[in-house]
Amino acid sequence: MESTVLRIENFSAVFGQNQVLKGVNLSIPQNRITAVMGPSGCGKTTLIRCVNRMHELTPDATVSGRILLDGEDIYATDPIIVRRQIGMVFQRRNPFPMMSIYDNVIAGYNLNGIRLAKNEKDRVVEESLRKAALWEEVKGALHRRGSFLSGGQQQRLCIARALAMQPDVLLLDEPTSALDPKSSSRIEELIVELKGAVTIMLVTHNTGQAARVSDYTAFLYLGELIEFGPSGKMFTAPKEKMTEEYLTGKFG
Repeated sequence: MESTVLRIENFSAVFGQNQVLKGVNLSIPQNRITAVMGPSGCGKTTLIRCVNRMHELTPDATVSGRILLDGEDIYATDPIIVRRQIGMVFQRRNPFPMMSIYDNVIAGYNLNGIRLAKNEKDRVVEESLRKAALWEEVKGALHRRGSFLSGGQQQRLCIARALAMQPDVLLLDEPTSALDPKSSSRIEELIVELKGAVTIMLVTHNTGQAARVSDYTAFLYLGELIEFGPSGKMFTAPKEKMTEEYLTGKFG
């Protein structure tokens, strides 16, 4: 039996008059990759933004239900603590443009007022860049700005920055959508490597990507969870007709 690290219970999200998520129930297994897929506007990004409480930065956002991380309700926890435990990498790569590669990686510590000794900073930077498969490419340029890197390298720098805080869960929102095929393939390989160290939720509109990298897949449509299960089964023998129609390109 898989160990569950994140449990989403009867969870709904509303922005003003617009209900984006409707009673979602989902158990995310530890050290596995769970893909969240569905057509544009189905609530994929809203779901993961709720998981690390980014959505509440939007005016008029309200939620109901519970999200439990290791049994603790994240909505009863300081959101700053939640965002340390649940890291997020966005669709648009966003290294801090005025910061060096080194300072980008440890930005979370500085922003949270966590002081580290110089040797500890060096260790965190090297370990995080190694985990993100970027160390060998940038070790001689750590004090150059992250903005000089290629698109794929910038996205891996953002992953290193998230990993530096040693999160329990890593949320990836369409991390390859703006990348060329070679860079996308490198990120996919990295995602698979990372699941040994961190539980991953991957939002993707790319069904091929979900099939290649994920262990489990959740299919959302108009804010509702239509189907969830092992990716191998879902992609070969989906239970729901709507899932089958989406996977075969009949809509989306």
